[in-house]
Amino acid sequence: MRILGIDPGLRNTGFGVIDEFDNGDCGYIASGVIQTLSDEMLPDRLKTILLGVCEVIDTYKPNVVSIEKVFVNSNPQSTLLLGQARGAAISACVLKNLPVSEYTALQVKQSVVGYGHAEKDQVQKMVMHFLRLTGKPQSDAADGLACALAHVHYAKISGIFNMASVKDGRIRGK
Repeated sequence: MRILGIDPGLRNTGFGVIDEFDNGDCGYIASGVIQTLSDEMLPDRLKTILLGVCEVIDTYKPNVVSIEKVFVNSNPQSTLLLGQARGAAISACVLKNLPVSEYTALQVKQSVVGYGHAEKDQVQKMVMHFLRLTGKPQSDAADGLACALAHVHYAKISGIFNMASVKDGRIRGK
């Protein structure tokens, strides 16, 4: 399965593409950052994000998308802008008929580092370790890769619970 992880941001939207193999290992495919210019009007910046994510999808052909949820910070305006950037990224995925899974920053860090309040450099190091990277990815790109890795982690857990429910003679609703 090919997974596109997205770390949304109005200035920098990080992305990472990985493959999950049948044996449970993951392989690095690509990562990068979709950048917008701060002097552009908001609609143009959102268009850049939407078209950038569409281009990543067309290029790498993921099967599923994993995106980080918005967190509420001390500045409500920043939170609203982040939500709009995230909406542009999700819209691109929906336009390409891809399923989208959402994870909080805490869930992403917990699954990759083992600690939900990990620092960015810790996330980068663990992404490098899990994907056997020789170079350090950009911070936002590393967050996109971490989001993709989190999806692998939580999909396995979800699969285990679903298997247990069927084994016990119960079908778990969604």
